[in-house]
Amino acid sequence: MENSPNAKLLRIFVGESDKSGHQPLYEAIVYAAKECSLSGATVTRGIMGFGANSKVHTTKLFEISADLPLVIEIVDTEEKIRDFTKIVEEMFEQTKSGGLITLEKAEVIRYRAGKTR
Repeated sequence: MENSPNAKLLRIFVGESDKSGHQPLYEAIVYAAKECSLSGATVTRGIMGFGANSKVHTTKLFEISADLPLVIEIVDTEEKIRDFTKIVEEMFEQTKSGGLITLEKAEVIRYRAGKTR
């Protein structure tokens, strides 16, 4: 992906315990993004959150949760992101997982690989 003022940021919110077969759903999404030659993907683990069911998940000591919120972020061209969104929606349907998918405008200022060590 070239530096672009017209990129899109895809955010996918899932639960840590969501599965695609025996694989965590977030892993399946990241590997699918790689197979689709997207620019990259990052998964961030939340320390607290709630979704459509309004159940709060947290890392507090007395309330250990096995279903912490995760956010997957991917930036690429609008065309590639929109095509990939269809794949993610299919994954949600197949796994019967809840979640949230958002899309925002993004301006790519720098996108380069670092030096290999």
